[in-house]
Amino acid sequence: MLFVALVSATMILSSCANNTETGKVNDFRIKRGTNLSHWLSQSEERGEARQLHIQEDDFARLDSLGFDFVRIPIDEEQFWDEDGDKLPEAWNLLTFALDQCGKHHLRAIVDLHIIRSHYFNAVNEGDKAANTLFTSEEAQQQLIGMWYQLSDALKGYSNDSVAYEFMNEPVADDHEQWNQLIAKVHKALREREPQRTLVIGSNMWQSFGTIKYLKVPEGDKNIILSFHYYNPMILTHYGAWWTPIGKYTGKVNYPGVLVSKEDYEAAPDSVKAVIDENKFTTEEWNIDHIRADFKDAIEAAKKYDLQLFCGEWGVYEPVDRELAYKWYKDMLTVFDEFNIAWTTWCYDADFGFWDQKKHDYKDKPLVDILVSGKPLEK
Repeated sequence: MLFVALVSATMILSSCANNTETGKVNDFRIKRGTNLSHWLSQSEERGEARQLHIQEDDFARLDSLGFDFVRIPIDEEQFWDEDGDKLPEAWNLLTFALDQCGKHHLRAIVDLHIIRSHYFNAVNEGDKAANTLFTSEEAQQQLIGMWYQLSDALKGYSNDSVAYEFMNEPVADDHEQWNQLIAKVHKALREREPQRTLVIGSNMWQSFGTIKYLKVPEGDKNIILSFHYYNPMILTHYGAWWTPIGKYTGKVNYPGVLVSKEDYEAAPDSVKAVIDENKFTTEEWNIDHIRADFKDAIEAAKKYDLQLFCGEWGVYEPVDRELAYKWYKDMLTVFDEFNIAWTTWCYDADFGFWDQKKHDYKDKPLVDILVSGKPLEK
């Protein structure tokens, strides 16, 4: 395979894992941003439609609103064909995006979102066997090969302006499988780019509950710790067809006990099982619950003395807006209390606040809430 050959050749040629600037901490500081999702990832758009999906005015808009960075999810299938050959159009769009970020005062995280050997939602879609990454040395070398090619294309961008997130939402059967892959990819990237800021998330969908098992490469201060948060799912994913809890059609309360006994009794047995599993009829959900959930992530960031980053959080568009706004405000309060950077999911898709087709806000009150908190300190 092309990727494996590329990795082997590069490792032979690479003799230095460090340079004279290895100890320097980058000025890659972030506070509030959004995901440019469903553009170079999770989208069937190609050609003109893809080229027009995100334009310069989108970056200018985010800058003017007070966002200071974006996360840009990218998928293997958009950047490489099945033979491992580059697909130039997507590469050109990525560099266009990073150039626009530089022009409009936005930092950027390039996030390798979905690869052919690992899809974060494979388990829920009944295709767990498709995830070979954690059991295949060839697949792991291919992942490193992709990042070598990305590094070759992006290494000219300042370490203060562009960061790499080398995999999104890992789903390894054992936490140590993910830790071992982190060490392997980290070593390979550091041989190429000793200084680049790397974003590393926790196992099992970047869960806040598994970050305590995460092993971070020691002595590297140019790392950002990442987790994702969509709890309680019965609120944030109300009506979402792709998740079991989305089948619940009763009333949701927030803050407080999320589901009343009456609404619980009216739910189908399959939905009752999910409600029971998550204690939606017994636990109080409020800002204190969010603080408690974040505890392990906050402690991990303190332990390693690293920036903490919530890379995905948001509420599905059909959810009652007043409930959504209450949750957003509580989340932002906790983010500000503990200096947690964040990118909403997302800018213009089904969790977003902008409508690209109408070229207008679809949820301006949400934007006002998002930019009401503490900005990035200059």
